[in-house]
Amino acid sequence: MKLDARDLDILRVLADEGRITKADLAARVGLSASPCWERLKRLEAAGLIEGYNARIALKKLGSHVTVFVAVELADHTPASFRAFEDSVQRYGEVTACWALGGGFDYLMQIVTRDIDAYQRLIDQMLEARIGLARYFTYIVTKPVKSPRLPPLEIFFE
Repeated sequence: MKLDARDLDILRVLADEGRITKADLAARVGLSASPCWERLKRLEAAGLIEGYNARIALKKLGSHVTVFVAVELADHTPASFRAFEDSVQRYGEVTACWALGGGFDYLMQIVTRDIDAYQRLIDQMLEARIGLARYFTYIVTKPVKSPRLPPLEIFFE
């Protein structure tokens, strides 16, 4: 799908303000409502917009800790990778997980009430024998920059 500057502007605005009205979106990207709506439908149909989400202020809900865990699996077979990836889906506290090349096999992001809850979760994973050989824990002390949309220009250089 070929994107122009207006399409990219629509994606940028929606990444920051998913609840923006269609009229406000059109005004922000310099289009009238109808052409903006058509572009938006085209971007959604092409799968470029996967969904609309709210950023929840977890600290307002209660105390919590965010932990990154570098994981090394015991076995490096396709079946072991699949089994680990399937198992991770069952743990709600694992809010993100990435397969890595070089060094560690996976990087998990975990959010729990406290360090004790984190350790109980890791113990459950070890007891469930999901393939963990070693893991390395990195506790987030403060957020510095939250996940954002990268500069869209990197896709068109």
